[in-house]
Amino acid sequence: MATNVLMPQLGESIAEGTIVRWNKAVGDPVDRDEPLFEISTDKVDAEIPSPVAGILTAIRVPAGETVPIDSIVAVIGRTAEAPDPPAPPVREADAPAESPARAAAGARPAPAAAAVGGDAPAARRLSPLVRRLAREHGVDLSAVRGTGAGGRITKADVLQHVERRTAGSRTEPLSTMRQLIAEHMVASRRTAAHAHTVFDVDFTHAARLRERRRSDYQQAGAKLTSLAFVARAVVDALAEVPIVNATLDGDRISYPEDVGLGIAVALEDGLLVPVIKRAQGLSVMELSRAIADLAERARTRRLLPGEVEGGTFTITNHGSFGSLAGMPIINQPQLAILGVGVIEKRPVAIDDAIAVRLRAYLTLGFDHRIIDGAVADRFMAAVRQKIEQFDESLL
Repeated sequence: MATNVLMPQLGESIAEGTIVRWNKAVGDPVDRDEPLFEISTDKVDAEIPSPVAGILTAIRVPAGETVPIDSIVAVIGRTAEAPDPPAPPVREADAPAESPARAAAGARPAPAAAAVGGDAPAARRLSPLVRRLAREHGVDLSAVRGTGAGGRITKADVLQHVERRTAGSRTEPLSTMRQLIAEHMVASRRTAAHAHTVFDVDFTHAARLRERRRSDYQQAGAKLTSLAFVARAVVDALAEVPIVNATLDGDRISYPEDVGLGIAVALEDGLLVPVIKRAQGLSVMELSRAIADLAERARTRRLLPGEVEGGTFTITNHGSFGSLAGMPIINQPQLAILGVGVIEKRPVAIDDAIAVRLRAYLTLGFDHRIIDGAVADRFMAAVRQKIEQFDESLL
């Protein structure tokens, strides 16, 4: 008996997924729970395990194509049996509707596709990815020769056409993750009245505590980082200035009971913000472990959809790459985001004398529709005080 492999639904709000990569080829043996393919959705990227052991007898959806959830993407048989007959061509009228996120972004309809070489059925089998690539690059699909089954135009055909047209200039389509980040960032700038305030914070005391308690944390299997001090200071400051942890829903402000602390994680091809749930109840050691765990699983594509949802405040540590200061964009529907610059030794005046201290610029991006500058500065002053006079008993 053959087993159909379906596009999974990795979250209630997810309606489609894009095949990023196949880890197996047709004819390859595959074990149950062995990573079979990778997908990208509007929430998270993930490796999808094989539901059964057997032989991969057919790949129905090639890498790069986007299909609705529960679509058959592959077939696994017990032996190298012949694959099931291919599904009939999808008529234009039966094609899945464009996702609400893309529709809301104001995407223009793709140019009408003429039959390729007079083959009308081939033109009707254009995938959503091919249509999107044609729209983004202004490609007249009637001028593209299809190399797919039955003359179907593939992603590679469109990209090769664009490459030839640009006469040597290199182009590549945006990844699904990059497109979603772009949509989210533009929507945030369009929605929130962004304002920023920058504080210069002394990390000398925190650094001394790190050295003093480093071995204790190592013995407990944790790593005490400067980001853990920032996270604890932020959580405590949010309790004092709760409006910074709120969200705006229409004309109503919602004050969540818990702090969903988002930690931005840079990937090779984008950015993810996993969330530490109920962060207000965690110790510094627990925050350290949570930050390290979520960051590692984000980079290895092992996050669950629920782990990137429910954030109420975000920290982005752009200083890990040497950045002094930044103006971060708010992660909607949150009202604020904290950027942490590089922590470095700088000369400062202390009691009319020049001294060397470890310092960093912390930048709060906040929604000025709800948070006034005085409130933002009060929050940041609390964060600074809690870092510079960090209570060692909290460690």
